[in-house]
This record gives sequence, structure tokens and C-alpha cells, in this order.
Amino acid sequence: MTNVTEAPAADASAGTLPVLSHWIDGAIRESGSGRTAPVFNPATGRESARVALADQAEIDEAIASAQRGFELWSSYSIAKRQTVLFAFRELLNARKTELAAIITAEHGKVLSDAMGEILRGQEVVELATGFPHLIKGAYSENASTGIDVYSLKQPLGVVGIISPFNFPAMVPMWFFPIAIAAGNSVVVKPSEKDPSASLWLAQLWKEAGLPDGVFTVLQGDKLAVDGLLNSPVVQSISFVGSTPIAQYIYETAARNGKRVQALGGAKNHMLVLPDADLDLVADQAINAGYGAAGERCMAISVVLAVEPIADELIEKIAERIGRLRIGNGAGGANGEPDMGPLITGVHRDKVSSYVDIAEADGATIVVDGRGFTVDGHEDGFWFGPTLIDKIPTTSRAYQEEIFGPVLEIVRVESYQEGVELINSGAFGNGTAIFTNDGGAARRFQNEVQVGMIGINVPIPVPVAYHSFGGWKASLFGDAKAYGVHGFDFFTREKAITSRWLDPATHGGINLGFPQNN
Repeated sequence: MTNVTEAPAADASAGTLPVLSHWIDGAIRESGSGRTAPVFNPATGRESARVALADQAEIDEAIASAQRGFELWSSYSIAKRQTVLFAFRELLNARKTELAAIITAEHGKVLSDAMGEILRGQEVVELATGFPHLIKGAYSENASTGIDVYSLKQPLGVVGIISPFNFPAMVPMWFFPIAIAAGNSVVVKPSEKDPSASLWLAQLWKEAGLPDGVFTVLQGDKLAVDGLLNSPVVQSISFVGSTPIAQYIYETAARNGKRVQALGGAKNHMLVLPDADLDLVADQAINAGYGAAGERCMAISVVLAVEPIADELIEKIAERIGRLRIGNGAGGANGEPDMGPLITGVHRDKVSSYVDIAEADGATIVVDGRGFTVDGHEDGFWFGPTLIDKIPTTSRAYQEEIFGPVLEIVRVESYQEGVELINSGAFGNGTAIFTNDGGAARRFQNEVQVGMIGINVPIPVPVAYHSFGGWKASLFGDAKAYGVHGFDFFTREKAITSRWLDPATHGGINLGFPQNN
């Protein structure tokens, strides 16, 4: 494992830090709350900006603006809405490198990974451009004599999106293209750790011709979250984040009569059978365990190695870790590294504490990322790729989501033992099996209790025309993200039963329940 030495990136000096504020009524709305939080460049450890934290008056203003935007936007024809969607898609495609640089500067992930998240989000934008087919109703003529029945799909109104720090562009794009296409207005509450991506997307929507108020960015903390959850105007909440917060979002929003899709945490396993290609497995374990510094809910956290392959597999993974280049995600003269820093120093310390727990519980630390630094960026939030063997399944470090570049090996004696471990966990987000046995793979996809499954694919994130979401403590609510689930979530159906009487006849009086005779 090597680090990538680069000259320290320029940061705003103290006292001249910009304050990132809200986007309301189609323009930046400076905050008057007097409350801010720091935004860091994770590679240098320095503050690069402050972000405003909304007060109640600003929350109310943002929601009121979104309501006005909805009243206008929902009256637009399908053809006119589709024109705006296509314009946004073209602008995003032309300028995505700008957005990637913003993500890297505030999140820390390498530029190619930032570009990857944009492209996956863009898949949903492209799906949304075809929305007329997905929001059309149905018509049944002469369902009963002289009676027609038809259905309409109509938008909900103002919808809220509460976004995590790890995918500041992709996760909002899981929701807002579909919501906007269906005629809703959107209030996005980005993570205060990397708030700039949402502001950039807001400006892009304006350039695409979206009316003011249809896309709103509300910066803030728990006060802003609760403002969305408790507002009688906001009709639905879409959330991605940790399981405890997802459960809070679900319970609070549902209690207030809102639709909710709240995607929680994960502890994803990769089951490796003895017949698997171990070089392929080692490559994919590295990619899925350490990409984005492990800060993604679809990361592989645990490799279940069916003996006798564990020792050989660990050796291959450890050798590959030694070749990884860790450094500033923005790259430089030495090129782009493989992995960047973690988002904050607080999060780095939390990840480190889980390695401490594993070690105290008797696990073997094969590769230790604690204390890792990068020359020239010693104050950055670094944590090196970590490989842990023989971790007890009773350890908190095994049972809980770490959300960092920590890969754990659990040795099992059989396929069945591996599946039982996966199914006994609290989470059910994603999992993978690596094998050359088609029968074992088919059995696995039917027996494992998770929402997304990879067969020789380590990160099985579905394409946009399917839907994303897990089972158990990984999803609260009935609707997954994007795909057909997304269009169903962001629309309400009306069923109309219609009869136009022939003036020459009359049905007379009948107090019975309507029947189809």
C-alpha cells in the first residue's frame, strides 16, 4: 500500500470562508439564522466553507415556495415537462465533470468514483425522460352497461428528499427526476457535510427551464429534517442513511400521514464457494470493500470463505491491498489514487474504534489501516484499507455497519452455514455469491433474505428501470427507490366511474349496492 504525495490543495482561509446557503424561489437565499456548520476538504483536513443551518422561518419559506412551484408545474402539459427533463439531461451530460470536482472536494472520493456516481444517477434522469408511459392511467369501456371506469395518476404535491453524505449527487437523483417528471415539486435537504452538489444541481434545473420553486435546496440539521417531517404541506419523504435514522424518519413521517421510503444501513456479505476463481474474488473484494473508502451502503463488509480457501484468499487480498495508492481524490502530478480519505475526522475515529473492538474480541488484524497518513496531507482524514481475519460473529465489529474501508473474513465450513449467517443478521440490503456452480447460485438467490443479490457481481446495484432497496432493517416503508416503484411512490391514483345517461331513458330508484349485471 502506497500513499500519493501531492501539494496541499488551497483552502479558504479563516475569516473568508464562504457560507453555502439555501436555494429558494430559483435563486440563492442567504440565511439569517445565524447558525452554520463546517464543511471540510477531507484530503487536507481544513475547513473549505461553512454551511447555513436553517431556522424555522427559512424552513417554512422553503416549503411555501415549493408549494407555489407545485401549483404551477403540475399544470404544465406532459410534453412541456418532458422538454425540461430532456434539457436537464443534456446539461448534466455536458457538464458532469464540474459536478465530479465538487463531490471530490467535499466528500473526498476520487474523481473517477465521483463521475461514476453521477453516471448512475443520470440513468434515473434518462428513465424519467420517458415518464409519459409510466404515469398514464387505464380505461375500461362499458365495464357495466353504459358505464366506463378509468384511472388517473396525479402528483402528490411537495415532496421531501433527505440525502446522505456518501452520494451527494446520486442519491438525490434516485428520487427527484421521477418526482419532478410526475409533476411534483421537491425540497432537498442535503447532508451538511457536502452540501454544494445540490446547489449545483439546482442551478442546472434553472438553466433547463424548470419553474422557480419546483426544485428547492434547504440546508440544515435535525431542525430542517423535522421541519419536513412535521409539515402538513410535505406529502412524502425519501431518505437514505443509517438504520436508526431511517427508522426515526419512517415512524415520524408515517405518524404525520406521509408516504415514506426510508433506506437504512447494511452489513453486506460475499459468500465464496471453494470452486470460485479466487483471483476474481480477490479483485472484486478489493473493489467492493475499499471503493469510496467503504463509505457506501452497498460495500462488501464481510467475506464468508467456505473452507479450505480462506488462507489462500486472504493472501491474495492482502497482496492487492499492498498495491493500492491512497491520496487526494482530486489527483495531481502522480495521477489519480485508488482511494481517498474519509469524510470527517469524527467518522475516521469511529471506523478506527471498530477495529479496536475487533482486536479486543480476538480477531486477527491482517492489514491495519489505523494511523495511516499521506505525505503533504498529514491533517487529512485518512484511514488505510484494513483486513480482519477470524472475527467472532458475536463482536459488534461484525454485527454493526462500520462504513469504512474495513473488510472482515469469516471462515465457514459449508454453503449452508454461510447462508444462515447472512439470514440471521439484522440487515438485508445486498449480498453476493462467487461460484462456478449454477445450481448453487440459483439456490442462493432463492434462499438468501436480502433485497439485492449479485452472482459473481460484488455490488449488485440495479439499473434504473429496476428498483433499489433492501429487506429487514435496510428498508422502512413499502416503496423502493426509482424504477416502477418510484413512479408509483410519487403519484396518487384516482379511479373514476362514469355514466352518461341517454335522456330517453332513466335508471329509476335503486337503494342497493351497485352491481354489475
